[in-house]
Amino acid sequence: MTSTNDRVVEEALSLPSDVRISLVEKLLTSLNLPVDEEIDRLWAEEAERRVSQIEEGKAELVPGEEVFAKIRAKHGK
Repeated sequence: MTSTNDRVVEEALSLPSDVRISLVEKLLTSLNLPVDEEIDRLWAEEAERRVSQIEEGKAELVPGEEVFAKIRAKHGK
């Protein structure tokens, strides 16, 4: 028999991505984690800077599988 947790997860995963994002935000908020607005602001600025670099062709993009292959090779996994 499937546990309640498994059913909830299965149903959540079947939701459209925008609804899942909203659900994740609500769940994270419910944890009452400490918030540092300055850190959040700095991360947002960094993300915008990186997006700009990508859009301007100034960033060298590396496929994820290549990155993970290097990590596995380095750490023997």
